[in-house]
Amino acid sequence: MSYQLFAMGNPLLDMQVTNGEGLLQKYELKSNDAILAEEKHQPIYREVVENHKITYVAGGAAQNAARGAAYVLPPNSVVYTGCVGDDDLAEQLKAANAREGLDQRYLVKKGEKTGACAVIITGHDRSLVTTLAAAEKFDKAHLASPEVAPLIDAAKVFYVEGYFLTHGTESALEVAKKASEAGKIFVLNLSAPFIPQFFAVQLQQMLPYVDFVIGNEAEAEAWASANGLVDKTDLAAVGRAIASQTKANASRPRTVVLTHGPKSTTVVTSDDVENPKVYAVHALSDSEIVDTNGAGDAFAGGFLGGLVLGKNIDECVDAGHKLGAMCVQQVGPTYKWPKVSIF
Repeated sequence: MSYQLFAMGNPLLDMQVTNGEGLLQKYELKSNDAILAEEKHQPIYREVVENHKITYVAGGAAQNAARGAAYVLPPNSVVYTGCVGDDDLAEQLKAANAREGLDQRYLVKKGEKTGACAVIITGHDRSLVTTLAAAEKFDKAHLASPEVAPLIDAAKVFYVEGYFLTHGTESALEVAKKASEAGKIFVLNLSAPFIPQFFAVQLQQMLPYVDFVIGNEAEAEAWASANGLVDKTDLAAVGRAIASQTKANASRPRTVVLTHGPKSTTVVTSDDVENPKVYAVHALSDSEIVDTNGAGDAFAGGFLGGLVLGKNIDECVDAGHKLGAMCVQQVGPTYKWPKVSIF
């Protein structure tokens, strides 16, 4: 089977709770952030189970985006890989993917636990606390396996989340280089401010092979700080700086897409850096917003769907906005069923 989009990342089961102000204070968390759990955060997973009403949602940034792309594309268009344990959490992820038309080729590690993410909702903000568990056990050899290698050869668009660079840069580089050499499209999401802050070396290794960079305003500011930019909040300036980084495949310009929640989305392309495009977002009312968890991933999913279909940048951004708006009106990174036409 020839999938058009190949996505790779950290499969996680989201453990989502609302009214989490007390948890933010107790565990010294920011209301709108994403972190890897330290030792002091480990009790949060038991606490949310014992003391809060939990909604379990299939998560993991790239997996969310892949499900979004699957939503807008024909059946059997998208496949995803990452590492899970041989447990019930992995089965929940598989079932969620099956419901939403995403195929996966997980690497299953016997005796390991599938990764989890505590999602603490306060108002319209979400704080993500992730324990990777099996997700960080991904083995590059899986990419050469008979189950996966042909899928990489056949795909025309590739997507990797920035979170994967915390442990899987070697695997991500292998896929990115193959895509670049074959003239295919490789997309990288910055994913969270801590990626450009603390994994700047890994990010810099990846960038020469990246055709599209997706991020939000906080991630852009973190990249700007890590790279010594003076104006850290000017999305067009940050976009220009990222777009102008060295690129291995010069035949395709690099495009940087920076979202800003309900505000506008800024797009800068390396062959026209002085003319950024700014796209207005149709803002929803507070009463329409149910849950912002996964909104950025939904945007990426819509955008990726557009790339696979050969749409222009305007259409790709519009699809991202539509899917993001749909996502925040649901619980967790999910979409409306029966399907709504995006294109």
